[in-house]
Formats: sequence, structure tokens, C-alpha cells
Amino acid sequence: MTRSISPLLPITYSSEVSAAKQRGAPIVALESTIITHGMPYPGNLQMARSVEDIIRQQGAVPATIAVIKGVLHIGLEPAELEELAQMEHVMKLSRADLAFAIAERRNGATTVAATMIAAYRAGIHVFATGGIGGVHRGAEESFDISADLEELARTAVIVVSAGPKAILDIPKTLEVLETRGVPVVTYDSEDFPAFWSRSSGLKSLLNLQSPAAIANFQKMRDQLGIDGGMLIANPVPEADEIPREEMEIYISRALANAERDEIAGKAVTPYLLDNIFHLTGGRSLKTNIALVENNARLAAEIAVAMNG
Repeated sequence: MTRSISPLLPITYSSEVSAAKQRGAPIVALESTIITHGMPYPGNLQMARSVEDIIRQQGAVPATIAVIKGVLHIGLEPAELEELAQMEHVMKLSRADLAFAIAERRNGATTVAATMIAAYRAGIHVFATGGIGGVHRGAEESFDISADLEELARTAVIVVSAGPKAILDIPKTLEVLETRGVPVVTYDSEDFPAFWSRSSGLKSLLNLQSPAAIANFQKMRDQLGIDGGMLIANPVPEADEIPREEMEIYISRALANAERDEIAGKAVTPYLLDNIFHLTGGRSLKTNIALVENNARLAAEIAVAMNG
């Protein structure tokens, strides 16, 4: 493990990530909220290990990012990953409170936005996640818009996801990304995905069919001096999807439950995902795991292509 403690930023690189940086190997960042807030132990640990192994199999190195006792970890040792999977009362960190958790020596799991910040700080430019946050349904009244969108506009990291979480207002999310100049590329499909479903009912504006093409697109952006990130929408494998029409029934019920229980702020997304898990009899979680693994595979392929 390589530790760099400065008066302002305690940061640690796992031994695997440190070695990869020294030899210039491709690295893929991974968030940690899916571990701490996505599913219970030990399933969360099994999923995290599986995703890391998939990245290694493609020739890249995984870097799961988290804050543990105020230290920013870029990559976790096996014992640290297991410790994180069993932690309770872990903060869910975004741009607003990442520095707070470090300054106050807290434990925190990184969302998309916080993972992008940490990855970029560590010189990592490809990140695999499940789905990004976005514009919540009813945002015209609640003003509930995820910080993920602003981070995509400002931080130069390629984010591979299965699209915005389907509980969101996907058309409005895409509008905000377009306004902020974020390229949204659908991988190997003309239909824009909706997390658990391969199609959101919307057509994709940009489509690429290979990791090499995505890497080349980013290199052209770099040559032009265009700042900010890129969103890659990678449809869930067909065998694992839950059709959009079926998912909308579950989402509508979960949204009604959230309104009844007066759920707001950061509690909305985990509440809805837990509701949908029970409404689908656990199918949504199985699909979630499949799409995260699929995204990790593609992200590793992109990282390798960018490194070539």
C-alpha cells in the first residue's frame, strides 16, 4: 500500500493500484455506495469481488474508492473491502460532503460524483458504475437533481453505466446533460437504455460499437481541449433485463409509497430501490448485479484501449 499523507489530503493507494500506476497499466475506478447502500452482507462483498475480478480478466486493474476513517482510499486491500462491506452508518458521499468526511475522519462510500472527483485526482479516467443519478420525477416542484450531472459536465472521466436509474425522469436527465455539453454515447445499440431495461423508449443520438471507438472519441475531445466527462450507456444483457413496461408498474408503486412516507433528499433513491426489490421479488437486484458486471467489463476494455 502506498500512503500519501499531506496536511490537507490523506490519500492511500492499494498495493495493486500503486503498482499499476508505476507501470502505466490501465485502471478502472469503482464506486462504493453499491457496497454499503446497495445490498446486505455478504452478497455485497461477493458482488464487489466479482466486479473487481471481471476488470482484472480484461487486463485492467480495479480501484474501488472509499473514505475510511478520514483517509481517501484509491483501491482497497482484500481485508479493507471486507471491512467496508460490513460497516454500518457509512456516509453516502457526493461533491458536497466528500471533503467533510475526510476532514472529520468519517467513513464514507462514494457516489458517482465523489468517485469521479477522487478518480480524476488519482489520474484515473475510466469509471464503471451501475446507473447514474439525474433529474428526479417531479423535479419541477422538488428541484431534486443529482450532483452526478454537474460532475459529468466538469470532471474528465468516462463513466460507463446502464443509463440513468429508471426511477428518474430520463428525458429531463438527457436534456440537462445536453445543455451541459456532456456526450452521451450508447454502446452497440440505437435504443437508449433505462437501467434494468435495454430500452427507455428513446433513441440514442450518439452510438459507438467498440471500446476502441470510444477511446478514439475521447482522444479527439482531448485534442480539442474539451473539458468534462463522457457518459457511456451500456444496455443490460438481454437475458438479464426486466422489460420497461413491467418496470414502470413497479416504479409507479414505489414512487407512490415514497410520497406516502414523505421520503426526501438522499433517502429517496435507496428507499425506491428497496421498494422495487421487494415488488419484483428480488429480480431487480439480480438485474442490477448483472448490469454492473457488464459495465465493469466494458469499462476495462475502454481503459485498455485508451492505454494502447
